[in-house]
Parts: sequence; structure tokens; C-alpha cells
Amino acid sequence: MISFPKDVAAAYDRSKAYIRHTPLEYSPYLSRLIEGDVYLKLDNIQKTGSFKFRGAVSKMTALSGDEKSKGVVTASTGNHGAACSLAMSLLGIQGTIVVPEIVHKNKVENILNLGGKVEYYGDDCIKAEERAQEMSKTTGTIYISPYNDPDVVCGQGTIGYELYQDLETIDSVFVSVGGGGLISGIGGYLKSFQDKVKMVGVSPKNSCVMYESLKAGEQLDLPSEDTLSDGTAGGVELGSITFELCQKIIDDFVLVTEEEIAEGIRIGVEKDHQLIEGAAGAAIAGFLKKKDQLKGQNIVIIICGGNISSKVLKSVL
Repeated sequence: MISFPKDVAAAYDRSKAYIRHTPLEYSPYLSRLIEGDVYLKLDNIQKTGSFKFRGAVSKMTALSGDEKSKGVVTASTGNHGAACSLAMSLLGIQGTIVVPEIVHKNKVENILNLGGKVEYYGDDCIKAEERAQEMSKTTGTIYISPYNDPDVVCGQGTIGYELYQDLETIDSVFVSVGGGGLISGIGGYLKSFQDKVKMVGVSPKNSCVMYESLKAGEQLDLPSEDTLSDGTAGGVELGSITFELCQKIIDDFVLVTEEEIAEGIRIGVEKDHQLIEGAAGAAIAGFLKKKDQLKGQNIVIIICGGNISSKVLKSVL
């Protein structure tokens, strides 16, 4: 298991040459709503437009020379695939991103433009992931999980490392939750220094597997509906280390509707002048649902990514 905060600090030390220390931006509009101070952690301007780059770099820089020579493999049609693609290019590691045959052409082009090699397999993301894991077992290449890996979780935790450097007092942090790696890494690090900091998870009602699993006290395999927060959509790998971490680290959980997510995106664009994706809009939406309980506090909202298509953005605006 992860040793906080030591392992996150180690991840930061080996990743800092590649990742951006992203800004912590004060939000006048959101701050007025609670008569306090609200800050946006802008990982929408992290390399590849998402916090996922932190986890990918953390994992690949933790590999031994022999492991690097074997190469890596993963499966993703979105932020994780792009993050792994760029990390492989920067670190000189050969690897493959497995994508389903139904993947949108622009997502594949993005992965290829960042230097990654793509293999098509199956008609959905689950089959592509199974293919990537099978390739790892049969060829010895290293499988890069989007969240179920200590080095990946610690890479996402480098956001917490930066927050601790940049803001003296934090009362609550709002984080979108899919597999749980982001909130686990951030919360695990921050709570090592500020045990009273409150970690608030946010998920769309249309896809809230971690929320339902935590409520049930066991991991569940549940279906998901389409959501604007596509970066958090889908199931949680059974046996994932993040389930137990989320049990310990998440203090409160908020579910948000699609219209609330859309409003979160609009606020990010129109009030704070940030291009943000649905998962980041969900985090803002979670804050808005809790704002009456946050009067006078210091709040951080994790703006986890900015990869939104022009079509979706147009429909939201």
C-alpha cells in the first residue's frame, strides 16, 4: 500500500522535470457565493490537458531500466491514452495504446500526434482493456492502469503536493471521482499534514459506481449511462486499491445531474475564463450544491481537465 506523504514526494521528485506545476487561481465569482475564498487548481492546462499526465509520468519514471526496455501497454480512448502517449515519447519508452474499433477518429489522431502507437481491438472499452492486460501477460510489457496502481495514484497526488506548497490553509477540496485515483492521491497527501481538510468527492448521477460501492461497503459492478463527465464515467476495476483508499479519504460525496454539470462548465468558461471538460464542470457543480455549508471557508476545486470537444462545448453554451 502507499506510504503518504513519502511516496507522493518521491513521485514529485522524479516527475517534476516533465509535469507542469499548475496555477492555483482565485475565483472572485465563486468566492462571493460563500463569502470566503475559492481557488481553482488548473490542471486543465497540464500537459495533454489533464491531470492524467501526472500519473502516467509517475508510473513510467518509476520503472526499472529492464522494465522500460520491455515497453508499456495501456487501453484508453481519452485522457489516459493521451497522457501515456506523451509520457512514452518524452521518456523514450516504446508502447501501445489499445483502443476499441468504435473510437472517434479525433481521439486516435490525438494519441498518434503525441507519439503513441495505436492498436484497435474489440467494440468497447472493456474489451480493449482486457486486450491490453493480456498483451502485458503474454509479452512482458508493463501494463499502465489509469488508477489501480500505487505509482499512478502518487502521481495524481502531486497535485496535493503543489497545493500544500501554494496555500497555507485548506478547509475543503472538491474532486471529481471515477476510479478514485485522483482524490486518493490528493487527499492522502494533504491529510498527512492537515488532518482536518475535508475531501469531497463528486460524481455524475448517470455514472457513480464508486459512490454506490462506498455506500454499500463493497465494490459493485454497475452499469453507467452517458454523461458530460466522460472522464469519470464507467466502472471501477474489481480489487482496485483505490476503493479502500477512498473509504479512508473521502469525507463527503455529492452526486450531480447533467444540467448541473453543464452549468459548472458554463461557469468555468464564462466566469473564470477557463476551457474545462465535463469532469471539471462536475467538481464545480458539487461545490455549488454544498455552497451554503461552506461560508467563510478556504475551498479548492480541482479543475482536472480541459479536453472538451467543440460539439459538446457548443451544446452546453
